[in-house]
Amino acid sequence: MKVSTTTIPGLLLIEPVVRSDERGLFRETWHAERYAAAGIRAAFVQENQSRSAPGVLRGLHYQVEQPQGKLVEVAAGAVFDVAVDLRRSSPTFGRWVGTELSDANHRQLWIPPGCAHGFYVTRGPASLLYRCTAYYAPEHERVLRWDDPDLAISWPLCDSRSPVVSAKDAAGLPFRSAPTFE
Repeated sequence: MKVSTTTIPGLLLIEPVVRSDERGLFRETWHAERYAAAGIRAAFVQENQSRSAPGVLRGLHYQVEQPQGKLVEVAAGAVFDVAVDLRRSSPTFGRWVGTELSDANHRQLWIPPGCAHGFYVTRGPASLLYRCTAYYAPEHERVLRWDDPDLAISWPLCDSRSPVVSAKDAAGLPFRSAPTFE
């Protein structure tokens, strides 16, 4: 597999080896020893799947207690996946990285604890899979505004239309007043 660093420390883009022939394809989506050698020493405790229509934006979510590391990939469709560094001790505090994850490129994104995560469906329906290093704790979940001008995320919105968001995501906190990590 190919592992690329990003501008955010600890945030990694992974391109697994894909073997394909006339029957279809095979790829390894997790191998503890190989991923540990790449710097991802994770013990996953929960795996989630979401399915979303084109134009849906989910996030930017994080947990202030029990922060989650996430290994994210797309099984069907395509998304613009975003992580925002919320670690005050990080040189990239308040910065974001976005990349396309799709069923065609087979990429994965490792999002370390201390980052918010969200995605926008550019081709769908999109089925997103993610493994988490901590259990979901709704009482600790926080949401950053997806359109916060201080973050200035360049979402590739379809036809420049506003995305479809949940009421919870529409009420997200501005970056300046959101709880962050050490």
